[in-house]
Amino acid sequence: MFEESKNKSFLGFDFSTQRLKALVINEDYNVLHEADVEFDVDLPEFRTAGGVVRGEKGEVTAPPLLWVKALDMVLDRLIVAGLDFSTVYAISGAAQQHGSVWWSKDAEAKLGSLSSDDFLHTQLASAFLCDSPVWMDSSTSADCRALEEAMGGPEELAKITGSRAYERFTGPQIRKMFRTRPRVYQAAPRISLVSSFACSLFLGKIAPIDLADGSGMNLLDIRTMQWDERALKACGDESLIHKLGAAVPSASDVGPVSAYFVQRYGFRPDCRVVAFTGDNCSALAGLRLRSGWIGLSLGTSDTLLLGLTEPAAPAAGHVLVGPTPDAPYMALLCFANGSLTRQNHRDRLVGPSWEAFNELLRSTVRGNMGFMGVYYDTAEIVPRRAAARLLQASGGRAVQAGAPAAEARALLEGQALARRAHAEDLHFTIGPSSKLIATGGAAANKEFLQIFADVFNVPVYVLGEHGNAALLGAAVRAAAVWSRDAAVSLPGSEPTLTPVATPYPDHDAIYTPMLARYRQIIQEMPRLH
Repeated sequence: MFEESKNKSFLGFDFSTQRLKALVINEDYNVLHEADVEFDVDLPEFRTAGGVVRGEKGEVTAPPLLWVKALDMVLDRLIVAGLDFSTVYAISGAAQQHGSVWWSKDAEAKLGSLSSDDFLHTQLASAFLCDSPVWMDSSTSADCRALEEAMGGPEELAKITGSRAYERFTGPQIRKMFRTRPRVYQAAPRISLVSSFACSLFLGKIAPIDLADGSGMNLLDIRTMQWDERALKACGDESLIHKLGAAVPSASDVGPVSAYFVQRYGFRPDCRVVAFTGDNCSALAGLRLRSGWIGLSLGTSDTLLLGLTEPAAPAAGHVLVGPTPDAPYMALLCFANGSLTRQNHRDRLVGPSWEAFNELLRSTVRGNMGFMGVYYDTAEIVPRRAAARLLQASGGRAVQAGAPAAEARALLEGQALARRAHAEDLHFTIGPSSKLIATGGAAANKEFLQIFADVFNVPVYVLGEHGNAALLGAAVRAAAVWSRDAAVSLPGSEPTLTPVATPYPDHDAIYTPMLARYRQIIQEMPRLH
């Protein structure tokens, strides 16, 4: 049954906040099958809203059994879609970052002795000690402050772990569990991230945390790639290092798929499991970013992903260990004012038509005759500023409003300048081989992408493949690690990029002075503490 198949395929999963998605690609990296399970709709018995359960005082959790049952369902949906699991040579996955899964003492024994006659969720019902705190949880402010204090301040913590302390990060979440629910902390032999938990289901034992997702915990020294002793001590006790286990490079083959999947679904016994990672890390892999390349996801919030050769100590944003050999480190900058802010001002300036808004942009010139604006409809994360709007005419004179066309361009140029300025703060340098790869809803707008091309002085491309970069990245990583270890080159490994915008030659003369003005404007805006 398992002779060398001509049709090799690779399976990726994305355990995101609201749904579990699966994607199968072939050797050309073309999509063969897709399936998904929406938690609120398909699994109403868990009573989630948006995939989570909201508690008191900022607590937000999800039941891990929800994710297990969703996996049972999505595998059945792949069968219905026509997938022959014996063609799958490797599996990997992505998951929402920062969430933690607390295993019970007999969980690993259960994972290793699953009966192929039953669903996973019926056999793992008692494998978890509590619901999992997830990235939306904001109940750990006191733990963040204590961790920063123990490490010698936020800058020192960022220098070591790649980020100052954030409420959603796993280290502060573990500290809160240690402090408020000591029985759960003591009883858990192992703590997983959502990514390594999902990987464990396929491996039949507790899977290691990967270095990229492990860098989103405030616990890993991103230079030595080891857990930092001081951070561990600040968040737990001497048992924490054993509960976490050793972290592995993200491009690691962690073992063959467990017998359960071979017997129940007909997977090949030699199907390899590649370490699962965080969704942002997986997106970088899906975009195939290299050092000096920029990934820009234009969504509700805008996310900038940068491939770096060296780690920086970010005052804002995050530096993580890279998930692929092409980018040893990655930076992640999340801007709260993205598509919703663009839409609000489009509605204000021209009504609900992007075409009318683009007409305004086309009627203006690059640099906008010196008219600039910073629009924060909601409190901004990078940099940390309160909601505000600040407009300047040329020469830096403050104004209350401008002509609709001038404001339209000021909004977009202001956003592009912000993305570039904060990338430069992480020592990101734009070189001759740099590219910007745009994804997300607004990546369909050529006028927007032209502004980003000019401000960054790089050509802009869109990915010709699947729109969900994190999900595609999961399948791509499975294929890349399998092909590396099998010494077989796959025809689809180069991304299909479509060029959409090229910078005009006068970009430097226009945007270098505006970059300095942007930095000045944000100094005048009310800060968030």
